[in-house]
Amino acid sequence: MLKIDAARLYRAIEALGRIGAYVDEPTGLTGVNRLALTDADGEGRRQVLAWMRELGLDVTVDRIGNVYARRAGREDTLPPVVIGSHIDSVPTAGRFDGCLGVLGGLEIVRTLHESNIRTRRPIVVAFFTDEEGSRFGTDMLGSAVATGRLPLESAYALRDRQGLAVRDELERIGFLGPAPVETIQRMPPHAYLECHIEQGPILRARERDIGVVTGVQAISWQALTITGKSAHAGTTPMHLRADAGVAAAKVNLRLREMIASGRYGEPMRATMGAIVPHPGMVNIVPGRALATVDLRNPSEEDMRRAEADLISYYTQVEREEKVRIEWRRTARTEPVPFDPKIQDRIAAAADALGLGHERIISGAGHDAQELARLCPTAMVFVPGEHDGISHNPREYSTPEQCASGVNVMLQIALDLAEE
Repeated sequence: MLKIDAARLYRAIEALGRIGAYVDEPTGLTGVNRLALTDADGEGRRQVLAWMRELGLDVTVDRIGNVYARRAGREDTLPPVVIGSHIDSVPTAGRFDGCLGVLGGLEIVRTLHESNIRTRRPIVVAFFTDEEGSRFGTDMLGSAVATGRLPLESAYALRDRQGLAVRDELERIGFLGPAPVETIQRMPPHAYLECHIEQGPILRARERDIGVVTGVQAISWQALTITGKSAHAGTTPMHLRADAGVAAAKVNLRLREMIASGRYGEPMRATMGAIVPHPGMVNIVPGRALATVDLRNPSEEDMRRAEADLISYYTQVEREEKVRIEWRRTARTEPVPFDPKIQDRIAAAADALGLGHERIISGAGHDAQELARLCPTAMVFVPGEHDGISHNPREYSTPEQCASGVNVMLQIALDLAEE
């Protein structure tokens, strides 16, 4: 059975991981910060493009900065098999999130080159812009534009905390490409495949080599602006305060109470990942607080009830704390199932390679959920060490774990590309 070069794949992961590397002061570990459309992201993009061109692939960059590298097929006009993910990161990342899928795709192409295998269909290795959403507030930005969920002009208008716009930053780093974003809609892929680290503890705890991903759960993000009234911490009686910090704390605690109630199903997740009080001084009652809410649930019905109940609670907090709460939705996706036939193929390929596997839903969002609206889509998860921690310098999957996932992906890509 054809297999990739595991050591070569890992060297590529390590090389890309050196771009945007930083030392995490509390732990001394080396992490990665390649926030979307920063200088580090631009450098990482240029490195991956160089590898694509070394392989003789036909590289295209579209108007939102998505990159497609095409390997010709024997019947080159057929819709391609696309293998992809992302290379941007959160500010406190490890080396594997997203990058395994992109570099694994390039390793599959290298393996096919070395074996003189030319598939019937073209194979495209892609990476998409700002999957993480950490900088501009909307995750899966590039793939959402490419598949038609998010209009290009709406994406261009998004700004980061410094007021810098997506379009301007794409142009600044040299990735405001010429290709229409609708290209992938005009000729949908034959299939889309993505290999990714699990970003959780389940596979490692159950001693599974491979996760056969059944789909992605619903995700809802909100940004809150809570406005109260700044006041002196020593002279203002408690009953006369309009404390935006207390209001943010109440919302955060309500999220935990929602989970504990069981009303929205056991898999429900809720997180307030950012709480920023203003002016942020020890002796001043916060007059304003900015906060975020992240809700996740595999059930769309349960998710909608959770969203409605939380929004209703904002009114109660406004009344109790004498504040105003303005909220806006920054991201919302419904649950996305993946193609069951390709799931079966993944399981069969894992069996053939002697790899233990189980079906698992993704708790995190991925570009695959966007591509699923255009074509049959599937994902392969590999386990991570350290309880599968991700978005953290401790993120780590072994060379063997990475190779196992990409070897499964190689078998599936070969089968699909011969159809």
